Amino acid sequence: MKKISFIVPCYKVEQYLPRCLESLVNQTLDDIEIICINDGSPDNCINILHSYQEKYGDKIVIIDKKNEGVWRGRHDGVKIATGEYIGFVDSDDYVALDYAEKLYKAANEYKADISVCGFDRIDLETGKLYSREMCKGPDKNFDIRKNPEKILTLNGAPWNKIYKAHLLKEMEDLPHPPRILDDMMFLLLAYVHAKRVAFVPESLVYYMIRSDSIINTIKEEQIDSTYRAMIEVKDVYKRCNPKMIPLIDAMAFLHLGVSLMFRLSYDPNCDLSKAIHRNIKFMDKYFSGWRRCKYLTISYMRKNGFDNLKLWVVRWVYRVHLFRVFLAVYKFMINKLKIDIKW
Repeated sequence: MKKISFIVPCYKVEQYLPRCLESLVNQTLDDIEIICINDGSPDNCINILHSYQEKYGDKIVIIDKKNEGVWRGRHDGVKIATGEYIGFVDSDDYVALDYAEKLYKAANEYKADISVCGFDRIDLETGKLYSREMCKGPDKNFDIRKNPEKILTLNGAPWNKIYKAHLLKEMEDLPHPPRILDDMMFLLLAYVHAKRVAFVPESLVYYMIRSDSIINTIKEEQIDSTYRAMIEVKDVYKRCNPKMIPLIDAMAFLHLGVSLMFRLSYDPNCDLSKAIHRNIKFMDKYFSGWRRCKYLTISYMRKNGFDNLKLWVVRWVYRVHLFRVFLAVYKFMINKLKIDIKW
């Protein structure tokens, strides 16, 4: 059995793929495999992958398939992964050479199901460091069952984490995968049966911000698929881990109420007031706990720490109907002052 299987979805990334693969094949941790998913990429990705396979042998595994998107690609990779742990690396990003070793060591030290590290957010065109994130974690490790609210402090992406293989191999798929926010929903499904999370407070992933990233292309018509998929995620928790429902309601507010509306605000054709009103109605109907979630109360935070205080503030802004004002200020801070407040 390999120690870690890394899954790398590839689509239109021939310019960045060699850098990503170099960072993986030269990891200080021995006995890893790199599963590369060529998701019907029309460029030279498949030839690059074959050249690395010729050089590194069975360390590189290639799945060449028709284009079905990242969600299906990840699941295809999970099916054939042989590692004790499974991780994901986006093909336009790259990782520190001791990335695998440090995550694996932390996972084993704390007997964790998931191991998490920090990351740098970097402008792809200029190479400028935009922000350094997740380098001050909630704890070196924590039990999700005892402190589920700490999940809210983790970033909603799968690529700075490794997971016990059984969490992903036994993970329920969604009948209707989302078109956006798929990273976050993938994580929620991975958390269903997880018990302990370990944390490495170092930046080990270099996350590249591309101007053509999907974050800049979200349209209002894509939201319906996201709503439907989020309901399906909650249905999984109702069946498998109902005690975590308050967390799902809080996550719905964080990602649907805040992140989704923020990203939608960049669509010049969107009636943002209408979208926010519709979003509140949706959350009230399907995730009503967002208004009274105990993890976002001052009394709970007094006992368990104030990691989620910023989210409490934003929820208050939502309740008093000042969210559009908040978005305007937040966008100004990001675009003009280059200050980004993370939740």
